[in-house]
Amino acid sequence: MRIFSEFLFCRRCAIIFLPVLIFSVTVFVFRILDSSKVSHTEQESTDDFSELSVDEPELDSSYEVLVTVSKFPNLVNILDLDNTFIVDLKYATADNFTGIVLYDDIDAAYLHPEVAQMLVEAHRYLKELHPDSGFRFIVYDAARPLSVQQLMWERVKDTPYHRYVAHPDRRSLHNFAAAVDLTIANRSGVPLDMGTIFDHFGRAAGINNEEELVRQGILTRQHIQNRELLRKVMRHAGFRTISGEWWHFNACSLQEAMQRYELIE
Repeated sequence: MRIFSEFLFCRRCAIIFLPVLIFSVTVFVFRILDSSKVSHTEQESTDDFSELSVDEPELDSSYEVLVTVSKFPNLVNILDLDNTFIVDLKYATADNFTGIVLYDDIDAAYLHPEVAQMLVEAHRYLKELHPDSGFRFIVYDAARPLSVQQLMWERVKDTPYHRYVAHPDRRSLHNFAAAVDLTIANRSGVPLDMGTIFDHFGRAAGINNEEELVRQGILTRQHIQNRELLRKVMRHAGFRTISGEWWHFNACSLQEAMQRYELIE
């Protein structure tokens, strides 16, 4: 009788606690499965954001290139060919003969691709001749819109300096991105002394009578040597000088530019 009673008691306990045990095991199993699913989902989400983070710099880079190219679609920013140039656009500041800013929206030196390649070659030759000097070019002006040429002319047309600025109707080689104004800088980026500053209006800036200017004490022998170095490397690349400005170099004649290159309005 006692054994029978204990059997009944155990059976009742099993009936009561077995469902509880089954429910607890089921909940535990579902929690494990759900945790695994969440972990997998988080991994997929991380992978997606990782892919997005890789794409972002490419989009930013493409945007910057688009901005650079859109300024003058047919011209080349010289720093894209050689980033060791120093670009100091004088007409983008008031530090020029007009005393006003002429380039409101130009902040780079642009040239026709052929002319830009010539300039890169001249730069390379300069470094080849003086490999330990740290010499490099400072570019003061390159492509110049005709509208800016008109502003320049208005500033000098009634002065003795009008002969230093091309009349807008005649055009300048700068208006075809076929001329460049520049000098040579030392390792510290300081321009070599050429006897006058850029855009100096006077005979000391000319190149035809330099020996006479030395005898008169207007120029020194060092000034002439510095100018000769600049002329040597630029002529090596095919550039041509003009008589009145030691800093100005043409890639071709005006007639050739008008036939081959597009006018920059």
